[in-house]
Amino acid sequence: MVESRIRFRHLQAFLEVARQGSVARAADFLHVSAPAVTKTLRELEEALGVAVVERDGRGIRITRLGEIFLGHAGSAISALKRGVDSVRQDGALNRDPIRIGALPTVSARVMPLAMNLFLEENTGAALKIVTGENAVLLEQLRVGALDLVVGRLAAPEHMTGFFFEHLYSEQVLFVVRAGHPLAEPEADIFARLDEFPVLMPTRESVIRPFVDRLFITNGMTAPATEIETVSDSFGRSFMRQSNAVWIISAGVVANEIASGAFVALPVDTEETKGPVGLTMRTDTAPSPAFTILLQTIREAARHHA
Repeated sequence: MVESRIRFRHLQAFLEVARQGSVARAADFLHVSAPAVTKTLRELEEALGVAVVERDGRGIRITRLGEIFLGHAGSAISALKRGVDSVRQDGALNRDPIRIGALPTVSARVMPLAMNLFLEENTGAALKIVTGENAVLLEQLRVGALDLVVGRLAAPEHMTGFFFEHLYSEQVLFVVRAGHPLAEPEADIFARLDEFPVLMPTRESVIRPFVDRLFITNGMTAPATEIETVSDSFGRSFMRQSNAVWIISAGVVANEIASGAFVALPVDTEETKGPVGLTMRTDTAPSPAFTILLQTIREAARHHA
């Protein structure tokens, strides 16, 4: 039978190559040689009878059939980890951490309170929080590298195998430092925008298409000086040292706006408003600690909604 020829190492190598997009990087992560990873992938393809990866320039691309198998492979690895956790006798402290992917807006606005609430429950569970672009986080969730993503609802074609729970809605703002020339009354924002550097969401982000349409609606194709970034720490620092305009989700700069350090320009961004919530795999079987974590995130989101 095909199933009897597929081993854990085959799935692990395949998932890591999918996550890294490179045999060499996957080999470094797995602490084996690149030829060993290549050999393992070939064994997997021989067992399946189809190609799951193919070369893409200097990197590796998952084939169409490989994408189909990827979801099942991730499910198998996740199920095995849950099985190991369920029979361990040494308690939650030694279990693998619950791995959470959070967009910068969520990391700044929701997660601090959620973590404080979770720690008060004394579950003993370890946590790991990573930030990044929505697409990157969802891919890590798909291959089993994350257990949960807290962020924007992705396009329908990217939600196969996922479940989304809405928490709140959020829109994008055009933000400048206090005293910025564009913050003056009656300033023609779009007529003068090319005078200043603009921090933009990346082209892979969920909100970028809405921002691009907003520029077109206002007679522009793109800012003259554009810097793409998902780094909220860079954005805050750069804003304080320059006359940049930051196009960013409201939650990221809520504290700075409340303190008066930053000002939201009077730009109608209602079209950019979209759902933020919990994205999980449809095959997720939450542990008690994971269930408590979800409850604390929901409570923190209600506080900030």
